[in-house]
Parts: sequence; structure tokens; C-alpha cells
Amino acid sequence: MQDCPLTLDRIFTHAARWHGEREIVTRTAEGLVERTTYAAAQARAKQASNALRAEGIRPGDRVATLGWNGARHLEVWYGAIGIGAVLHTLNPRLFPEQIAYIINHAEDRIILADMQCKPLLDSLLPQCPTVEKVIWLTDAGAANYEDWIAPHGHDCAWGGFEENTAAGLCYTSGTTGNPKGVLYSHRSNYLHALMTLQADALALSARDTVLLVVPMYHANAWGVVYSAPAVGAKLVLPGPKLDGASIHELIETEGVTYSAAVPTVWQMLLTHLKETNGALGKLNRVTIGGSACPESIIRTFHDDYGVDVIQGWGMTETSPLATVSVPTPELAELPFDAQVPYKLKQGRLLCNLDLKLTDDAGRRLPHDGKTFGRLKIKGATIAAAYFKNEGGDVLDEEGFFDTGDVSTIDERGYMQITDRAKDVIKSGGEWISSIDVENIAVGHPKAQLCAVIGVVHPKWDERPVLLVQLKPGVSAEKQEFVEYLDGKIAKWWMPDDVIFVDEIPLGATGKIDKKLIRQRMTDYALPFDGASR
Repeated sequence: MQDCPLTLDRIFTHAARWHGEREIVTRTAEGLVERTTYAAAQARAKQASNALRAEGIRPGDRVATLGWNGARHLEVWYGAIGIGAVLHTLNPRLFPEQIAYIINHAEDRIILADMQCKPLLDSLLPQCPTVEKVIWLTDAGAANYEDWIAPHGHDCAWGGFEENTAAGLCYTSGTTGNPKGVLYSHRSNYLHALMTLQADALALSARDTVLLVVPMYHANAWGVVYSAPAVGAKLVLPGPKLDGASIHELIETEGVTYSAAVPTVWQMLLTHLKETNGALGKLNRVTIGGSACPESIIRTFHDDYGVDVIQGWGMTETSPLATVSVPTPELAELPFDAQVPYKLKQGRLLCNLDLKLTDDAGRRLPHDGKTFGRLKIKGATIAAAYFKNEGGDVLDEEGFFDTGDVSTIDERGYMQITDRAKDVIKSGGEWISSIDVENIAVGHPKAQLCAVIGVVHPKWDERPVLLVQLKPGVSAEKQEFVEYLDGKIAKWWMPDDVIFVDEIPLGATGKIDKKLIRQRMTDYALPFDGASR
């Protein structure tokens, strides 16, 4: 058979050659809608490649981006990886000191950034000695992208290197300790794209219009920066405006059929639709990931708008998508209500991966849907080590990576995250899933967001406390939430207190920031009456 290295430049070349007139639509920070095509974007990406080479960028050098989802960002992306450089996506929502640490650790040489990030980057650059130049992804002002690529031609040879060459660098969000880098290879990301295109995964096709809400700095936008061009799907890039009204406008005007985002984005959209009596046009399915999806979102999408919710799970270290919750043939024949419990799980494995559950001593645990264990994973798209070997050996004796999640796996192969290992509540020697309680509580009609944490208890070690951010303009009593949870969770899982807060903080990737919640509640004490549990 012919030898064809799995390098990612081939994906964009395929899109340009065989789907060249398919659109890439960008809404800029100023609100303008700009249009290009795969063919035009590839030509400009090759200009970016030549511009990078003129700056002295060579294979293996790190080229960073700091910005939102847009066509220029996509051009730089492929322009860098096409010549063997490593595309390093920086997350502008991280703390400034974390961003500075990441830039220095990665030894980024050039940063291409959106103008909205200029105040942030200007404050960081004095702390980042490896950065030689910043190019602004705009067409006006000093050091702007258009002037930077203009002198360079569209002819540039891409590829020609080994498929295990490094392609991308993405850092974890660093909820504990410093962020760690995950270095993706061309081969691993190429395989990941093929895996996610399966019908039992994202099932993208040339007939789709994809609204890419999940940021490109979140583990390759869940791989869609590769899978959408691979099939020639129309790509809609929303820029920085991710509020319900802005997302709804793009869905309607661009004929979006598929989208992907974290639950908080979809909650904002659904709230907007309810307030405006809006519709969702051609949208037929969405992927939700980043954190567990509440049942209320799944049912609202299905019942009110006819949209199928596909829950997925993964992490930076898994490229990221690893499991997807789609029905087996047997489940597909059941009524929707009977499918919902499985839609609430994080799903079944993609091909070429393996999962196991272990106890703290590394002993395998049964896949019975009841036994909680540490979730471990292995496969061609799973990290074998962190960049520069930070953290040392991360694999067990069988080559599995410990995800840090506590999960169950049932007899049908459906995996369900019950908590992060650091967030699981241990009460009287038993485990309580904070995620399960949160996802039920947020279904209360007055709840905007809910979070559950464990608080020290003199008898039971820890007990759960429920924090509730109410919807604007409503008020509630604690007992309303206690009564709402009654019968939906085990009695001993019932929170010992309900606290109403103005805001539940979200981290840089849209997940609830429990580390910050715990810091804010350092002086909190449970209303202990000796009768808990």
C-alpha cells in the first residue's frame, strides 16, 4: 500500500481542493459578518506560513495564538502546523499570571492575538522574554495581520515531515498547581478527527453547517477545527460574543445544523429563546461537553425545539473527545423518557480507546453501573506524558492514564462521571456525587446555576452543601430546594444546607470553579444539629 503520513496539512488541502467553495463565516468583535471559503483560507494560510518562515520560525518552534474563533485564527493555525511549527493556543480567560507562566514554559517565539486581548498581552510581555514579536489579527494599526502576510505569496510546500511530528500544544486549566502542557502529534489529531466523524460520534458531513461555539483554545475546539474541514462542512465562527441573542442570530441566519458548546452557553441560549419566543431553524443536534449536562437542558432542547443533545466527555489529555452518549440499537427503540437516563451519562468509547475503573490501590472494579472508581484511559489519542515531562510518569503499569475523574461504567458500556476525585464528597465512608445533585437541583424552575461542595462535618467527615444562583428577579426559600430534591436523590445525599449566592464562579473553561467556592467559604460552618444523614 502507498505510504501516506497522517499530517494535518492534508486535511485543509483536501478541504480547499474538494470543498473549495464551502463558506467559512466569521462574526468579528465589532459585530461584522465576514465570509471566505476553504480555498481562499488555504491560500491565505500559506501566506501566513511564508510570513512565519520569514520571521525565522522552524519546525518544532512554538507559535502562539491568543484570541477567539475566527477565520484569521484558523489561517494562522494551519499556516503554522503546515510547516511543522507547533501551534500553541493560549486561553485568554486564565489568570494573567497563569498565561505568563504558560508562555514562558512553552517558550513561545511569536504570538498572534486579537486586538481585544491587547491590554492583557501588553501587561504580560515584560514577563515573557522568549516572545520576539506580536502580530495583531486585524487589518488596521501597527503590526497588523494583513500587512504582515501581504508581501508573501500563496505558494508554500506543506507537510513532508513524519506523522509523529508535534502539531499542537494545549495546557490544562491548572485548577491545582501550575498548568501542564499536552503536546499533540499530527498523527494523534488526525486519528482523533477520523474517530469523531463516525456516525456514533459527531457524525459531521458536507451537508452540515457547523457553529463552532467551543473556543479554539479548548483542546482544538474539541477537534472540530480538523473534523469540519475534513468533510467540507460550512464553518461558522462566532468571535467573542457567546450570549444567547448572538448565538441565536447566527443559528437562524446561517442555517446552522450542528453546534458544540459547554452547558452554560446552551442555558443562556434557551433562556433567550424562552424570553423571545424564538425558534432554532435548521438546528437538529448539539454536542454538550466540558461539564455534565443537566437533564433540564436535554429535555428542553428535545421537547420544545426538536434538537437532539449528544453528550460527550474528554479532557485536554484525551485530545479531547473520548466518549459520546449515543443510543445503542436497543436503546434507540425505547421511548425518549427511557433514553434520558443514558443521555445523562457521558457515553460509550470511541474506537481505538480503552477504559477501566480502579480503586485507589489500582485494582480493577466491575462495570455494573453502581461501583464508583477512578477512571483510567489508554489509546492513540491519549497523552503518554506532559510537555517537558512535567509531573513525571503519568501512566500505570498497563499504560492507562488516570483522568482524575470518579466514574461508573454500566453493563452496556456507558460511562458516567460522578465527580472529580478531588470533589467527591466522602460521608461516613460512602461517596456522594456532587455532580448528580447539582444536575438535579439546577432543574428547579428558579435555579440559574447550582454547585455542591463537601463541608467538614464532626460526625460524618463531610456533608454536602448546595449553593444556588437564582434566575434574575426571583426569590426562593431553602425548603423549596429540599422539597424539589426529595425523592430524586438518596436521603443521605440530601444537602445539609442550601445557600443562595449572587454568583457561582466559572473557571476559564466554563466549568464551575469549586476551588474558588471553597476559598470563599473558608469560614462557613454547617448548621450541625447532630441528626444529619
